[in-house]
Amino acid sequence: MATKKMSRESYEKLVAELDDLKINKRKEVAERLKVARSYGDLSENAEYDEAKNEQAILEAQINELQYTIDNAEIVDDDNISVDEIGMSSKITIKRLDTGKTETFTIVGTNHANVKEGLISDESPIGKAAMKKRVGDTFIVEAPAGELKFEVVEISK
Repeated sequence: MATKKMSRESYEKLVAELDDLKINKRKEVAERLKVARSYGDLSENAEYDEAKNEQAILEAQINELQYTIDNAEIVDDDNISVDEIGMSSKITIKRLDTGKTETFTIVGTNHANVKEGLISDESPIGKAAMKKRVGDTFIVEAPAGELKFEVVEISK
């Protein structure tokens, strides 16, 4: 995986999430392991197996977050282009068949939340919109067929 562009806010959320996993979640899982171990025979101890699985999943999450943070490229507000769609761009697009407009902010996959208007740069719309300028049109392949959009506005 190459560097991943993200806003400072997204980066700081990831760092906070990683800290929480390392400090709080690890303690919780370690405590569950300790309690499960106290039940005796580990070969037939479902609580112990469950806690070990939870520990493995937690460590995988920590490693993945650490990798993302280590390979992050922070895009500060000053570097967000209003000429061309990129990471952290706030875009208003119009669906050409219905005339309906929507506004989204392009974010990294970890922070996408369509209900909040945050779409991933790897989502169908996000990917298709990248590098487009105001007035450009683009097509998104959807289960319902091709959707055509026009870029109405790009802001920070």
